[in-house]
Amino acid sequence: MATRSTPAAASTTPNYTGPFITVAVLFFIFGFITNLNMALVPHLRNIFTLPYAWAMLAESAFFLAYFVFSSPTSKLIEMIGYKRTMVVSLFIQVLGCLLFVPAAKMVSFPLFLTAVFIVGAGVTALQTAANPYVAILGPEHSAPVRLTLAQALNSLGGTIAPLVAGAYILTDPASTATKAAVADTVRGPYIAIAAGLLILGVAVAFMHLPHISQTQEFRPAKEGDPILGRSIWSYRHTVLGAVGIFLYVGVEVGLASIAVNYFKTQGVDSAKTASFLVSLYWGGALIGRLLGSWVLTKIKSGRLLGGFGFAAALFVLISMVSSGQVAIWAIVICGFFNSIMFPNIFALGIKGLGPMTSKGSGLIMTAVVGGAIVPLALGAAADKFGIQHAFVIPLICYLFIAYYGLWGSKPARTVTA
Repeated sequence: MATRSTPAAASTTPNYTGPFITVAVLFFIFGFITNLNMALVPHLRNIFTLPYAWAMLAESAFFLAYFVFSSPTSKLIEMIGYKRTMVVSLFIQVLGCLLFVPAAKMVSFPLFLTAVFIVGAGVTALQTAANPYVAILGPEHSAPVRLTLAQALNSLGGTIAPLVAGAYILTDPASTATKAAVADTVRGPYIAIAAGLLILGVAVAFMHLPHISQTQEFRPAKEGDPILGRSIWSYRHTVLGAVGIFLYVGVEVGLASIAVNYFKTQGVDSAKTASFLVSLYWGGALIGRLLGSWVLTKIKSGRLLGGFGFAAALFVLISMVSSGQVAIWAIVICGFFNSIMFPNIFALGIKGLGPMTSKGSGLIMTAVVGGAIVPLALGAAADKFGIQHAFVIPLICYLFIAYYGLWGSKPARTVTA
């Protein structure tokens, strides 16, 4: 009897280490792709001689995909499951990456934006599936730790991307270089990325990932269940979490996108050096997430989020009122304080949703469209007032995030109340 009870007990506590590692690799992928696309802002500005606001359309096209595809992806997850949605998302990214080839050959700004949008659609589907999947691969109380650890891989990809961009895309063109020659630098990197994504998509398709239905409290509600009559908008902490994600993604992307140009105004002499500093910005996020996964076992996620929000706001303010190395490093340091924001806002936003977790995830991931709107507003303000004065926008974003962590994230209701 004793020998038979052991496997039965083991089956009730499945080991999710393998699936977690697999999905964590996907976090690396969308971190790398997202940040590589950010490098297109100064690149397109060089090719087409654009003002900041127009160059920021590269970010807007990418993050607009979140607004368009997040909710449909949550429905796709219910239809085909998390694993197949991840595979589909990787193949969509392959298509988008390959579109950079004709965009560069034709030197077409609209086609560049189309390619960015399609890549963004694939990343949207991947994020919408991967974030809740990691959150529910284990107890709800440790979801922020798992998400923060997975987001560390996101940051690793984000840290490497500017180095790749600086080496292969963000060249300092000679005065005699044609637009076609400058645009052509994107073709090689994106063809290589497309090949890698294709191989990864096929690999994930054949991997074993457990169905989420194995975790009862996160199982989608069945037709006729009274809970389906509730609106996700009635959960205040989820709605405010969506606002927090909107502002967080917007400020993180906006600072990274404008950083190369900003660092040059503060005395940096080349695009490669500026790209290296942007890499350090993302490297700070990597360090913060690795440390954060441990700190979150000691400090409540809301309190840590609030502290990091206020700290980031302080460093933006320092950059606004200083110059040179102080102004530069104040922005680089913001990367560290960005580190734990996304996973903790996300985990706090879906807390207590149970069977409505996929709906909450869809709403929060839709809010990633902030990456399209906030950078555009930042670019427009930079064109009109200068970059340092435009930093009032990131300052406001960080202050709201601090508010959400300390007060706005406390659920007023859950699925049981």
